[in-house]
Amino acid sequence: MIKIGSARINTNIFLAPLSGCSDLAFRLIAREEGAKFCFFEMVDANALIRNYEKTLRMLKTTKKDSPIAGQLLGADPDLMVDAAQKLVSIRDVSFLDINSACPVRKVVSKGAGARLLEKPETLFKILKKLSSSLNIPVTVKIRTGYNRTDIKNIAEIAMGCEQHGAGAIFVHGRTRAQGYSGEINYEAIKKIKEAVEIPVFGSGNIFTPELAKKMFDETSCDGITVARGSFGNPWIFKNIENYLKSGSVLPEPDFLIRKKVLKKHLAYTDKYRHSIPSAEIGFMRKVAIWYMKGFPYAANTRNEITRTKTYPDLIKLIDEL
Repeated sequence: MIKIGSARINTNIFLAPLSGCSDLAFRLIAREEGAKFCFFEMVDANALIRNYEKTLRMLKTTKKDSPIAGQLLGADPDLMVDAAQKLVSIRDVSFLDINSACPVRKVVSKGAGARLLEKPETLFKILKKLSSSLNIPVTVKIRTGYNRTDIKNIAEIAMGCEQHGAGAIFVHGRTRAQGYSGEINYEAIKKIKEAVEIPVFGSGNIFTPELAKKMFDETSCDGITVARGSFGNPWIFKNIENYLKSGSVLPEPDFLIRKKVLKKHLAYTDKYRHSIPSAEIGFMRKVAIWYMKGFPYAANTRNEITRTKTYPDLIKLIDEL
């Protein structure tokens, strides 16, 4: 049990908001295999206000897809309030996270995502406005810095987030300049944890139960979010829980189990995604490739997957493995 503002959540191991990846099908499979708390994909505030169809599809859900949190991207405090109020009016979220961690160039060029780390007063204004206008907790996702890590500076930003209404802080242990490569700065996450009284979650490079434990041990964080480590590996959540409790590593799922879960993941994608056919099969191919670890002749199989043109073709290929 972890408390984030008024929200009480029965786990401290979350599925992260994964833009372009953690759609409804992804989340349902993760939940069936052990995830107890998930995020919707990151939602652009401006796109939500404008009712873009693709953005509204990101918020597709079912009764089984709960509990869940939302995450908003934007840099205009007033627009963020409008988008937040719209999101919570159409979806029952446990809390709402503000993304000030996205490193993508087109995002930071608009002053959003990780760029807010260089404009902390704007970030604080967003937090203050949202926390005072919503009846659910507001949290924030940050990195250890923009171009480099200045531990004193990022700790001060974290304290400012707490003072302006953040109910928890999610920290990716890299700078914006690092993107998703390079070493995790556990020390920076630890200093953020020491600087605030609200829960701090660590993320970055959590690909195995052992690396999850390392995040807890090195930082004393209150929880973790699993991101790329869940690609084709929905079992990671129960594996982490088991390892933290017992110290033992569960065996990897065998070939037949991986094949069965992959087919179910693709079936959910076919049922719920409903994008244009060319985009949908492209996404399905991406999903299938995630699961190839442990498949015989994985490299050849990946090449064959990229050549499939339809969902039935892809299923036929998987059945023949």
